[in-house]
Amino acid sequence: MNYRYIYSIFMIGMMFRLIRGHREILFDFTTVENLDNWKEISDTVRTVGKSKAALVLQTTQVFQRAVFFTLLNPQPNGAGFAGIRTMTNLNLSNFENIDINCRGQGNNNHYKVVLRHKGLHSNEDVTYEQFFMAPMSDTDFSTVTLPLINFKPYYRGREAPDAEPLDTAIITMFGLQVYGGVYLPIKQKGVSALELENISVS
Repeated sequence: MNYRYIYSIFMIGMMFRLIRGHREILFDFTTVENLDNWKEISDTVRTVGKSKAALVLQTTQVFQRAVFFTLLNPQPNGAGFAGIRTMTNLNLSNFENIDINCRGQGNNNHYKVVLRHKGLHSNEDVTYEQFFMAPMSDTDFSTVTLPLINFKPYYRGREAPDAEPLDTAIITMFGLQVYGGVYLPIKQKGVSALELENISVS
């Protein structure tokens, strides 16, 4: 038996696990100078849209963080969303999770992360989404963990099971949304805030 070969395979496996296990910050809102790369994408892209979103920096003498403010005015069936996004060039193939250090306040606590890949950003392209509940608090921050494997393709609010899976090696857009709940049992509206310290991968 070639013990050197077995040892090499073992070391490669250990290195792979170490790479998979490390954490990398994608967006550090405690140190960033501005949020110019983040743009609003809300339901006002449609004629009936009435919602609004803004990502701003809150800077005090003690701390800095980002606040994702939303005014959600959905249609009676829940159609509507308020969101922000930034263009990226991320290779997340060596990671398993997106981790959001945040806390929520206001009327709504159901959010989602919206990703696009391969530069496919047109309205005819699918998005890759995962829902999460913001920890509601005015004192403590918590980490919300979203496994990359759980992102599913959606087209205009409906799951698109026949679309290709998310290519984590080429993530070209990262977004956050609060949603009204069309096609879902959960309905939301009103004013909310999601405070963000950082978004990382692990």
